[in-house]
Amino acid sequence: GILRSLLVDGILSGVGSVLVFLPQILILFLFILSLEESGYLPRAAFLLDRLMGSVGLSGRAFIPLLSSFACAIPGIMATRTIQDPRDRFATIMIAPLMTCSARLPVYALIIGAFIPGRSIGIFNLQGLVLFGLYLSGIVSAMAVAYVMKHLMRKGQYVPLMLELPHYHLPNLRNLAIGLWERARIFVTRVGTIILSLMIILWFLSSFPAPPDGAIGPAIQYSFAGHLGRMLEVIFAPIGFNWQISIALVPGMAAREVAVGALGTVYALSATGDQLATTLTPMIASTWSLPTALSLLAWYVFAPQCISTLSIVKRETNSWKPALAMAAYMFALAYLASFATYQISRALLGAG
Repeated sequence: GILRSLLVDGILSGVGSVLVFLPQILILFLFILSLEESGYLPRAAFLLDRLMGSVGLSGRAFIPLLSSFACAIPGIMATRTIQDPRDRFATIMIAPLMTCSARLPVYALIIGAFIPGRSIGIFNLQGLVLFGLYLSGIVSAMAVAYVMKHLMRKGQYVPLMLELPHYHLPNLRNLAIGLWERARIFVTRVGTIILSLMIILWFLSSFPAPPDGAIGPAIQYSFAGHLGRMLEVIFAPIGFNWQISIALVPGMAAREVAVGALGTVYALSATGDQLATTLTPMIASTWSLPTALSLLAWYVFAPQCISTLSIVKRETNSWKPALAMAAYMFALAYLASFATYQISRALLGAG
């Protein structure tokens, strides 16, 4: 019945698809917290100052940018330590290009479905692809900073001066507290934002009921099905089908919602024996490799979640930087996905 569909297809398929990635996200947080606790970060900022100065950033931007690998929101808030307003503005605008933990579920899902688990020398191919995605975000951020340096006519490079703390071993208690806090925040987001969005998406995907004599999954006749068909016109040139197009909409609230949205949409799209399969084999059998690569490219530059845009507005006291950020990242994401899809389709001969 309706209640069973809400529980199984809406809540469990959606929220469960996101929660399964909590261990990987906590490992990422553990490394970042260990660097913070050891006293290494100020030294890294000092060592990278000249390199970052070459693209128009201060060495002080290193810590906010590193924090953005966990989440762009604390990274953007950490830019308050940068005195030069142009340096701070540039750091805010590129912080979301760092691969935040919310992208990790999307990357893990697609890489697990399409990239073979074999090794190249001593390196795992799936790990190399993930590293390449992280590196793409960093290189893109530096390129955007370099362009902004010339657009804002930034002055001469000024060396960074700061007091360096002593090295010390990370405090295990502080690490445990930090991990607990971040796990609690992640699970709270899953239990509030993501849960509510999955229920809304389930409703849009389940109603209205298909007409008598309809062939194919019921979701095709639902509100979400109609919305997906409309969006598919925009995203077809980059290889996205209507299911992916639907998932991008709630993904604007939080990136990891996209995985839950795909779980809900495909659970409601499945028929017969497919209902028992998990999301990974389902997308592996329905997407082409160019589509998967295009979606990975999209998420390197994907437009920011609403929370990040709100923080940008609060930190800059204007909606203009937030809207400019959303616009340039959408343009980068679309161009990168278009190039990736068309080139890979030409090389692989798949659609």
